[in-house]
Amino acid sequence: MSASATTVNVLRYSALAFGVLYGFTHQRSITAGEKAAAAKHEYEHKASLIAKAKAEYAKSKNPAPASSQSVDFTDPKFDFEAFINNLAKA
Repeated sequence: MSASATTVNVLRYSALAFGVLYGFTHQRSITAGEKAAAAKHEYEHKASLIAKAKAEYAKSKNPAPASSQSVDFTDPKFDFEAFINNLAKA
């Protein structure tokens, strides 16, 4: 009977060792996936911040072009207040 008990013990410890190794490798793969997802999220966040900064820089360096329409002061629909406000903005 001792041969049978020895075989059972070897199988038990082999299964235990296999389970521990499997758990270790599975946990490593889960952790690696989470790290990759976090790195991707961080990269996308930085890219969006850079895009926003570029847009703000372009807006500050290239203001909207002034109205190129000719101004007719004799037109009855001419809004002098809006004209002065546009000049003040520029």
